[in-house]
Amino acid sequence: MKTERLTTKIAAFTGRLPAEQSKPTPSPYLPTDHAPRTLRVEGTGEAKAEPDEGWVDVAVETRAPTAKAAGEENARRTQQVIAALTAAGIDRKDIDTQYYTIYPEYSPPKPDSEPRLLGYRVSNTLSVHTRELARMGDIIDRALAAGADRVDSLRFALSHEDAVRAEALRQAAERAHRQAEVLASSLGIRLGPVQDVSTVAEGSPRSFASLSKSESSTPIQPGEQTLTARVTVVYSIEA
Repeated sequence: MKTERLTTKIAAFTGRLPAEQSKPTPSPYLPTDHAPRTLRVEGTGEAKAEPDEGWVDVAVETRAPTAKAAGEENARRTQQVIAALTAAGIDRKDIDTQYYTIYPEYSPPKPDSEPRLLGYRVSNTLSVHTRELARMGDIIDRALAAGADRVDSLRFALSHEDAVRAEALRQAAERAHRQAEVLASSLGIRLGPVQDVSTVAEGSPRSFASLSKSESSTPIQPGEQTLTARVTVVYSIEA
């Protein structure tokens, strides 16, 4: 009796085993296809050009016991600066108000008293645009002589910046391609089509430090502007 029950259990177990072994479980760690082989290279380019336009920011600053009086005096002196510049040949549309501020001014605080209102300060900053960079020193001198208190900044730019930037990108792309050809030849592989391209272009206008009214001579030398570019190219590798 015991022998029959044991034989039945073994037969039932061995009857399921072949069916289970006929369906192997796929391994999740085996890749189903191969990742494409690629070669990544990077090239840099640089292009230089002389700036052909510039801006001078001059400020008129006034103080008075009331905001109204400070504003009126500032308007009068600002008009004098604008008149002097337009008389020198600067087009009125090339003169814009960059900043206009009104601040209350107080006496220094003391331990036994509150700060006392002394008056108001008004500042009007004019931005003067010109394409005659050789005249920028003259513009500064005339503005200061007519009533401007300081020069806040000088800025230079390229009106044809896109063309200069394109030249930097072209150089970067050519260098990246030459690097890819050298590597392919050295490693004994063949370059396939380009899979991806990314670019970064850099360059900013040149600026100068502020000038005070006491400086009578204002020679301006803008110098060259340099624009740089970086190109990253990914090539496929042919089998």
